[in-house]
Amino acid sequence: MTAEDSLRRAEDLLSKVEEARARLEGTDDPDAALDVLSDLAELAKQVEAEIQRAKRDAEAEADAER
Repeated sequence: MTAEDSLRRAEDLLSKVEEARARLEGTDDPDAALDVLSDLAELAKQVEAEIQRAKRDAEAEADAER
């Protein structure tokens, strides 16, 4: 996977975060809110992993060009 692929995946995950945020804002049900918060926490972990992967890939690509 290239750095660009990882960044694209992170952008997709960020879109899912925005969707979940909208669901959270649209609910008055405490149980539904907890479910959405759980989803957001998992998405945040995935976004962080993709960002780290993109950083590693970019560094590897830069090293390969030297």
